[in-house]
Amino acid sequence: MAEPEPAAQDKGRGLKRRKFLTFLVAAPTLTVAGRFGFDALTEASAVPSLPSVEEIADLGEVIRLASMPTMHLMVLEVTEDTTVRFELPRLEVGQGISTSIAMVLAEELDARLDDVDVELSDSRPELHFNQITAGSTTMRVLWDPVRRMAADARARLVNAAANQWGLPAEQLTTKDSAVHAPDGRTLSYGELSAAAREESGNGEPKPASEYTVVGTPVARTDARDIVTGKAQYAMDLQIEGALPTVVARPPTIKGTVGSVNDARARSMPGVVAITEIPTGVAVSAETFYDAMRARDALEISWKPGPIDTVSDSDIRKKLKNVAHPLAAPKLRGRHLDATFDFAFVNHAPMEVESAVADVRHDGTAEVWMPSQTAIWAQGAIAKELGLNRDAVSVHVTRAGGSFGRRLFADVGLEAARVSQAIGRPVKLMRTRQDDMKHGRMRPAYHQKIRASYTKGEVLSFEHRVTGVGLDFDHGLGEALTSTLAQTVEGGASQYYFAVSQSMPYHVGVVNHTLQEVQLGIPTGSFRSVFSGTVRAAEEVVMDELAEQMGKDPLEFRREVAKADSGKAVLTKVAEVSGWGKDMPAGHALGVGYHSEYRSHAACVVEINATDPANPRVTKAFIAADVGQVINQKGLEAQLMGATMDGIATVLQAGVHIDNGAVRESSYGDFLWTKQGDSPTQFEVHLIRTDWAPGGAGELALPAAAGAVANAYAKATGTKPRSFPINH
Repeated sequence: MAEPEPAAQDKGRGLKRRKFLTFLVAAPTLTVAGRFGFDALTEASAVPSLPSVEEIADLGEVIRLASMPTMHLMVLEVTEDTTVRFELPRLEVGQGISTSIAMVLAEELDARLDDVDVELSDSRPELHFNQITAGSTTMRVLWDPVRRMAADARARLVNAAANQWGLPAEQLTTKDSAVHAPDGRTLSYGELSAAAREESGNGEPKPASEYTVVGTPVARTDARDIVTGKAQYAMDLQIEGALPTVVARPPTIKGTVGSVNDARARSMPGVVAITEIPTGVAVSAETFYDAMRARDALEISWKPGPIDTVSDSDIRKKLKNVAHPLAAPKLRGRHLDATFDFAFVNHAPMEVESAVADVRHDGTAEVWMPSQTAIWAQGAIAKELGLNRDAVSVHVTRAGGSFGRRLFADVGLEAARVSQAIGRPVKLMRTRQDDMKHGRMRPAYHQKIRASYTKGEVLSFEHRVTGVGLDFDHGLGEALTSTLAQTVEGGASQYYFAVSQSMPYHVGVVNHTLQEVQLGIPTGSFRSVFSGTVRAAEEVVMDELAEQMGKDPLEFRREVAKADSGKAVLTKVAEVSGWGKDMPAGHALGVGYHSEYRSHAACVVEINATDPANPRVTKAFIAADVGQVINQKGLEAQLMGATMDGIATVLQAGVHIDNGAVRESSYGDFLWTKQGDSPTQFEVHLIRTDWAPGGAGELALPAAAGAVANAYAKATGTKPRSFPINH
């Protein structure tokens, strides 16, 4: 990876900071907790555009506001064996937040990174909305409270050593998980832990100039465990007596069981129980092999689902017919209209949906599952079982990918239902086919844009988005509706749209609207939620506007970008990609830019579309400003992964619906970007700034999607309007 660039000046990105209160919580070992306040952040200044809701207070601020009242309940411990233990109230899905949090703790405590143990917290209802993993908000929300907790812990450890040695605290230093005296004496944090409980202290976090851990490239702390199989996922857990369980599912979306003949299946080896549940028929057996064989032997008649007569073309027609017309006036010869269609997209995480459940006769239950909304999952499972929430424990396990899929508790609910019915613990796994055909999908969209311009300037930009309804019936939806969503007609979905969508350019009067159609199709937030399609379409239009006005598309973006950081990342990506160079026939460069999560990313890709039906992105360049970089290596990986997703959703990865059934069933026909499709040259350039960390996990997808679509358009001389292009 390329070395990070020096700090870029961004006058429009100032962040007001407040002091954070920290205090001690009594515990057998040194335990520190903290809470913090909500700060609005704005970006300021072609014809200027007014700031959007997202630019004033985005989703990150909303989640921070919702999390604020319970920040003091987070737990940081320094134990007698010098382990720094932190309970992370978020889900590790492969994005590397466990490593980033460990780095922040090691930095502020002057501890060895190997001494830091970040564990995923079980569901803790008392945290309320402070246990949600979504919207690229984890590091934004936890950055200040975690480092202040650690700074307080360090101050108390120093004070304990000062009292023991009879020295002024100012003469002592900390390094390698120990306090050091000027005369060479040393006390480890473990030796000081008990005494530090009784100390007071108000540590101040380090200035960025003193960082030695934060901002460096660090391999994931759990990487070895993952590649050696030591890391535990839900299906790796050895819960005594848990029966492997699979579910026979309907041929169409949300079909239901009509009748079941299970005589043959019950007689097969290893079969323990067969249970009808709302989503199908579950088979529990001694092994997954036995369970799958018996599942396939079931004779089931299925009732139709809500869309059994509906296919892709019907859905596209429906969205088109109900879409509100564009309202902006057409300027004669000076307007550009464009219409776009986006297909459904499966989340397709590497780890299929799985959960372990043990519902006991004494009225208690335990569920082990990866959950982005563990508190909501706990409540939903308890309600399903007819139990009090406190009688249900949800143990959060790491996830092998998510992209938004683990916001829901579908598989945990299934496992709990079966366990309660048969009186045994179960280990329920959805197969890859189950995930593809009966999981949740990014909604399909129909979008219309009208941009008016004159004399080289854009005067107005109207964008109407019509899509299949996005399901927010999960913990994040509750957080939104419990904070500010009630102020926006349409509830959580409309509010999420408002606090996430903005135009990062000065293009005159801007109007974004969302219209949803409920079709009974299971949907869910997908990486970069609305922006993955909305901003991709807008980036295509930006290229076409530049062409209409006789401007270079990258220079045009630099000219009208609102933020200095936007101009900086565009400048950098132009430099490293060789923007403007001559390309052979069928090859082209494309550019895209996106600003969200208080971060900025620009992408340039080079495409080989000599065979338009089989295009290949051969080179990709990303420049990003995400504020304070915590783990350089982890950040680079996140930006690269999101770029790969942008390539997939534009070129080839989409879900087809045929008469109510999902056509795709595996990675063999759901054509996600694989290693063989990835760019042979891939560069990430980080522009260093010392603002508080912005979000990064979803940032690059819209920029990459726009860049790929624009490169394809140039290489083929076409104007792509339906995505993925080869759907």
